[in-house]
Amino acid sequence: MTTRRDLFKLGALAAAAAALPSFASTASEGKPVGKAAKPLNILILGGTGFTGPFQVDYALKRGHKVTLFNRGKRPSPEWPGEVEQLHGDRNTGDLAALKGRKWDVCIDNPTSLPFWVRDAGQVLKGNVGHYLFISTISVYADGGKPGINEDSPLAVYKGKDAMAETQETLRADIENLYGSLKALSEAEARKQFGGNVTIVRPGYIVGPRDETDRFTYWPHRVAQGGEILVPGQGKDPIQIIDGRDLGEWMIRLAETKTTGTFNACGPDYTLGMDAMVHGCQAVTGGGLTLTHVSPEFLEQQQVGLPIWVSPMHPQYGGYGAVSNARAIAAGLTFRPLATTVTDLLAWFRGLPAERQAKLNAGITRDKEAELLKAWHARNG
Repeated sequence: MTTRRDLFKLGALAAAAAALPSFASTASEGKPVGKAAKPLNILILGGTGFTGPFQVDYALKRGHKVTLFNRGKRPSPEWPGEVEQLHGDRNTGDLAALKGRKWDVCIDNPTSLPFWVRDAGQVLKGNVGHYLFISTISVYADGGKPGINEDSPLAVYKGKDAMAETQETLRADIENLYGSLKALSEAEARKQFGGNVTIVRPGYIVGPRDETDRFTYWPHRVAQGGEILVPGQGKDPIQIIDGRDLGEWMIRLAETKTTGTFNACGPDYTLGMDAMVHGCQAVTGGGLTLTHVSPEFLEQQQVGLPIWVSPMHPQYGGYGAVSNARAIAAGLTFRPLATTVTDLLAWFRGLPAERQAKLNAGITRDKEAELLKAWHARNG
């Protein structure tokens, strides 16, 4: 199962997606996007990682003007319009390129450190009308129970000085620091920008450009057919959101000037493990046999499967049943699972063969066969 440490480590792989030349060449693209009622001048901090390019693409199609601020170390995709690029480094406090400029909206994608928000606020306060911050469901103090909502208690920072934490100290103690520093980053956003703040807390973000392979493991494995090891009893809930749904909703929140805090988890129905696997099979075709393996067996074997978390896990058991009612009421919509799977596989199969051969999450076929053999032997 995936812990906060795994989330952070695997999430860092998403940066690799920025090296890809295209981000929208998927099977379901091509639907016309209408223009917004009022064009906005949007600043995106980051913008070349996983979901950022989807924000840029959608914003341009809606008729908005887009400026990106980042270190300039990742190649930008081919945008469907003109994008202004500013460079700096939030690690060193180099925000000079933002000084003296005004934007209607700022979307902060990559921040995990409170001082990044503080420094941005000191430069942008009074020059930005609306600040949208991408957070995480890891901010919640207790992730073990279903029904977590936006008012649930947040993780408490127990270090010496949150503003002195860096990317290095975060990596060194990610399990204890990630959620609490994200929570403090949210608080700093409100301190700097007052009531003009939107906090979005996603869970697992999936779809084309996802280099973590956390969800990709499942449609990739289902496409191979045969006997597949499925953790739990098949009804354990999971939550995923297509990166395009998240990115496009962020732009719509900016257009409507919607403020507040929202859990960006999907879909808008309860999705169990078996339903997810069969949903992948509906796209890939082929024969498939599901063998359900208990959480206790996987724990004994010291093996975890991505996306799935046992509902009985004391720390993360609620991650598959986080309340998304508030976000849906605020206009969050979800592509069909089949669309996400189709487009994800089309993107993944366009990667180099050596990349496809080694996934960044999940287990190998040999390991799966070993586990299935041990499971069957144990159960007669």
